[in-house]
Amino acid sequence: MVQAQGLLVDDESRCVHYHSDKDIVALQCYECKKYYACYQCHNEIEEHIFSPYPLSLKGDRPVLCGSCKKTLTYEEYSGKGNCPYCKAAFNPACQSHYSYYFK
Repeated sequence: MVQAQGLLVDDESRCVHYHSDKDIVALQCYECKKYYACYQCHNEIEEHIFSPYPLSLKGDRPVLCGSCKKTLTYEEYSGKGNCPYCKAAFNPACQSHYSYYFK
C-alpha cells in the first residue's frame, strides 16, 4: 500500500502544515517518485526541492487519496472536489498550490 510521507503525517495524509478535515491528498514528487503530504514536508526531509509532475505524462498517477489510499491520475483529481473512488472531500484551496505540484 502506498503511504504518504511528511512531518507528523496522520493516517489520512494530513501533516503539520496542512491538517484540516479535507487535507487528505498527497502528491508525488517527479524527481524522487515519493508521495508527500505537502511540498513543504518534502523540502524539509529530502535533499532536493519538490519537483512538479509534468501533466504531459498521461496515465501516470501522481495523486494519492489519504482516505482510501488509491492513486489518481491528474484527470481523476482535478476539479472534481472529491475522490472518484471513496467520495472523500478534497480541500478546494489546494488548487492555489497547483504550480508547486504540476507543470
